[in-house]
Amino acid sequence: MTYSTDLGERVGWVQRRCNDLVRNIEHFIHGKTNVVWNVVVGLLAEGHILVEDVPGVAKTSLAKAVAHSISGTMHRIQFTPDLLPSDVTGVQIYDSEKREFQFREGPVFANIVLGDEINRASPKTQSALLEAMAERQVTVDRVAYALPRPNFVIATQNPVDQQGTYSLPEAQLDRFMMLLRIGYPSPEHEVRIVADAVARRLPEQLRPVTTVEEMQQMIDVVRGVYVAPALQAFIVTITNATRTIPQLKLGASPRASNALAAASQARAAVDGRPFVTADDVKQMAKAVLCHRLMLTPEAAVQEFTADGIVDRILAAVPVPQSPAGV
Repeated sequence: MTYSTDLGERVGWVQRRCNDLVRNIEHFIHGKTNVVWNVVVGLLAEGHILVEDVPGVAKTSLAKAVAHSISGTMHRIQFTPDLLPSDVTGVQIYDSEKREFQFREGPVFANIVLGDEINRASPKTQSALLEAMAERQVTVDRVAYALPRPNFVIATQNPVDQQGTYSLPEAQLDRFMMLLRIGYPSPEHEVRIVADAVARRLPEQLRPVTTVEEMQQMIDVVRGVYVAPALQAFIVTITNATRTIPQLKLGASPRASNALAAASQARAAVDGRPFVTADDVKQMAKAVLCHRLMLTPEAAVQEFTADGIVDRILAAVPVPQSPAGV
């Protein structure tokens, strides 16, 4: 398989711009290079990300750093039990002078939408995000309103404190391309975090290194990254295997196959390649698949994990022989 020089040059440009973007974010998010790269991959693949971790590990700061690095708009939604769907999507307001209803956009109308503690809102309010995340639009009073592009949701939840929370339903978890965990920093990096706090440095002070328009151009380039038929079959074999594992009562959906392919395209682009390899698929598989898998009660008691099951599948599925899967 041959690739056009033009595509190779455009992918090289994406790689350089992503390197600038990651370096800029890491001016504030210290010691979490792999997490930052996965967030950038999600942004390029137009996928939403769920960050599940304990309080105070920079989940909110990460979203702010991304927004200010791309010179994009950002809205934060603090999910609480009394939050209404219209507080997320927007509402029709009657204009007495014009004698007509006008739509007032909700916070979901932004390039970066931070849904903080999403599992604290009621299921009805959580579901208000479903159409926005899947269709890039919201419908109010039977009128559809398109969201800005790119539109990237970073939602957070605390896995420890379950009091007053509502677990995300499987249908909503499936809308998130990836689930990421940040984890505690090393002592060395925590010293740098404390230094930032002492100096009152904030992610809002980051200078933008790209624009929303340029990000959309990069997204368009990523869509053209080649995924060979053999690698498409490789992806489907992996996701299909999750549906036959006896320890799982819910495997990965066809949406997961699409998400894994898109994430692999973005992973290839940030590495400067105009084609996807099996290694790209393997690198993204756990972040894309694990949160979509549901263990049986017996498997949970026996201490099986979704991570371990995906590792077993990746070790068992034959890899296409050609580097590009051609």
